[in-house]
Amino acid sequence: MDLALRHLTEHDLQTLAFAMQRANAVTIDGVLARPLTVHLDGRGSVAELWSSTWLPTGILRVEHAYQSVTDYGVVKCWHLHEVHTDQFVITRGKAQVCLADIRPDSPSFGHVNSLFAGFDRPLLIQIPPGVMHGWKALLPPELIVVNFQTHPYDPSDEFKFRWDCVLQEVWEPRNG
Repeated sequence: MDLALRHLTEHDLQTLAFAMQRANAVTIDGVLARPLTVHLDGRGSVAELWSSTWLPTGILRVEHAYQSVTDYGVVKCWHLHEVHTDQFVITRGKAQVCLADIRPDSPSFGHVNSLFAGFDRPLLIQIPPGVMHGWKALLPPELIVVNFQTHPYDPSDEFKFRWDCVLQEVWEPRNG
């Protein structure tokens, strides 16, 4: 099957064999989840979101930054990019971030990672091109995500699919 992003369809995605990995385990090649340090005292808190001192650890230089707001309970996915790398931090709320490696030449092809992040577990999550991803806002009133992209925004590098076209079963919470 040709998984050229420009021609990828929901039907193509539905033919892939996905393998769910353990929650909060990063197994997808090129994905990073950098824990952020929160400095907390009686006045409030401070957390670094991105620093050039992190470049030697694999964090990439930023060319474009934006903020996205997702209402509580909403699943915002699936999408991926051919060129740019996303590097984002949840600055308000709690999210389940799901990633699926659909790069045929990747050693982690088919892996699905589910990461939980937010104010109580701050992470900088880096997602390389070709890794399909999205998130669910788990707490009211909303989820705020700040994204530090490696390239300026380009709508021709956005490949979007309906949230329920694949992997509907990954989204939390599941009661039981």
